[in-house]
Amino acid sequence: MAYSEFFADRIRQVLDQKSVSWEEKKMMGGLCFMVDDKMCVGIVQEELMVRLHPDEDEENLQLPGARIMDFTGRPMKGYLFIDNEGTDSDKHLETWIDKALAFNPLAKSSKKKKN
Repeated sequence: MAYSEFFADRIRQVLDQKSVSWEEKKMMGGLCFMVDDKMCVGIVQEELMVRLHPDEDEENLQLPGARIMDFTGRPMKGYLFIDNEGTDSDKHLETWIDKALAFNPLAKSSKKKKN
């Protein structure tokens, strides 16, 4: 699956404006932006993927363009896809990235620690 390089640039700009240290990793057929070695936001095809607090799923699903991430056919708590309706403006995109960045310090890292 390909992802939009234009969309990736929009995300990079927002993260840079926030002065966040991040790195990119290609995974799940798309592109993920890692913050503190944790998946924060990403792109799968033309949609934004955000990692948010799972307790806020119901509230976040009421926002334009949001739906549960079901990449593997099973819903994933705390992960949402946001379609173009929810990311069409820079302000909308920034709002979703802000939500993901706010949750990031609470998120668990899947990176294995070296002994």
